[in-house]
Amino acid sequence: MDGDTDIGGPGRRFPATRLSMVVAAGGRDGEVRARAFEALVAAYWKPVYKYVRIKWGASNEDAKDLTQGFFALAYEKAFFARYDPARARFRTYLRICLDGFVANQRKAEQRLKRGGHAETLSLDFEDAEEELRHCDVTDSLDMEQYFHREWVRHLFGLAVAALRERCKANGKNAQYRLFERYDLEGPDAAERVSYAQLALEFGLPATQVTNYLAWARREFRGIVLDTLRDLSGSDEEFRAEARLVLGVEPP
Repeated sequence: MDGDTDIGGPGRRFPATRLSMVVAAGGRDGEVRARAFEALVAAYWKPVYKYVRIKWGASNEDAKDLTQGFFALAYEKAFFARYDPARARFRTYLRICLDGFVANQRKAEQRLKRGGHAETLSLDFEDAEEELRHCDVTDSLDMEQYFHREWVRHLFGLAVAALRERCKANGKNAQYRLFERYDLEGPDAAERVSYAQLALEFGLPATQVTNYLAWARREFRGIVLDTLRDLSGSDEEFRAEARLVLGVEPP
């Protein structure tokens, strides 16, 4: 298969340098800061919730409260304005802040009640809890690796949802359905349905199947890269994350 058709292939240039959500979340413009913080919450809340449930052994309700409380305090105290991309990846910094927050909550034997002075975020905790039911947790689980894995899983989930909406808005439902059928629903690559079989299934020429899948993968990859740019504190961090997440080597 041509490298450009692979999800992590080299078929898209990196986005131009712009103000990332990480930088904007630490800025002084209140409206911009609020929008950026909302984007960071959307990208990180589910890994945070799962991490608190597993590493800290928190109950479902306590983990909800701790997740809400962490992001509320992070916004109030401008945690992310202190982030230095030269010292660590942003997700590492966020995880360290989270550990400190939970440790302090445990020491004080306090529980942040939802609906209190802090605004309650609209988060689908039941969806996260359902995913946790299928998680194989062992005593040897590396929590740093776990947090990274769940963050990537959530990142890809957000990208799939964005691709679906983009295809719907642009009348490219066939492209999305092919991507979903071949790349999301299919089993291991060796057992995947062939392009010829897809052509019969969708009533398309085989060449069109190839083109549609290549387009969907480029769009998906582009969405992931754009999101990584937003979630990085520097161009160097963005490039490192792109290599790690997609296997893309920056030019």
